Amino acid sequence: MSAATLFLVATPIGNLDDITLRALRVLETVSIIAAEDTRRTAKLLSHFNIHTPTTSFYDQVERERTPRLLARLAAGESIALVSDAGTPGISDPGYRLARAAIEAGFRVEAIPGASSVLTALVSSGLPTSSFSFAGFPPARAQARDRWLAELGARTDTLVFFEAPHRVRDTLAAILRVLGDRPIAVGRELTKVHEEYLRGTVSDVLARLDTPRGEFTIVLGGAVPHDDAPPPLPDPPSLLSAFYQMTKNNGMSRRDAISQLAGRYRVGSREIYKAIEEAKLSVE
Repeated sequence: MSAATLFLVATPIGNLDDITLRALRVLETVSIIAAEDTRRTAKLLSHFNIHTPTTSFYDQVERERTPRLLARLAAGESIALVSDAGTPGISDPGYRLARAAIEAGFRVEAIPGASSVLTALVSSGLPTSSFSFAGFPPARAQARDRWLAELGARTDTLVFFEAPHRVRDTLAAILRVLGDRPIAVGRELTKVHEEYLRGTVSDVLARLDTPRGEFTIVLGGAVPHDDAPPPLPDPPSLLSAFYQMTKNNGMSRRDAISQLAGRYRVGSREIYKAIEEAKLSVE
């Protein structure tokens, strides 16, 4: 590396095979790796037989460590910044270091890779042409309700994170404040036990088992007045769509009902009832 550079290196969000060749090369050749959790990063480095030294860099030490890292850049050393998973600086420490390095005249370069935000978004089945990332909701109930209300008028898809011990309360708050919107909830993304729950908020809340792992939530935006949901088709047409999804496309009954509920923005019970009525009419 010819010039001292701060590299913002994306690391896997679960599956280690998602590391890029470029990221491995940078992690091998920098002078030091600034890591949100050095223990977690050590497992990644060990897996790929990388022996670059690390230093911790998290919220509580960011202000203290930033001048030290800038001094190393000034001495001609290149640095890689990584978070626990995904792209650093996204609801993780890092953007202030990047800004300080830019202001000091150092080169800052992003090494793209895994992102739980984009992974969840493109798998949600919700519109991707325009979306907003909102980080973590406030932990306190009243602040969370205000946060939701402020975002509620947006028509673009909303993506945010939530901790397992708060995800039920947050889904209940969405239902209360914003109504029964289409939603996709992902957990353990790219890992062995990856799971997506798709449908309306009430449906997903009813199906959510004991929460484990970090959650990425993709929520449908507000419906513009000129973009109302399509009217619910008659039961025979709905049954035909259901069979197309389950028999021809291999979807499970539950997922097909949830997707139809999200498409027409009605509850899953209403879809189920209409399908059962259509079945009786053709018997």
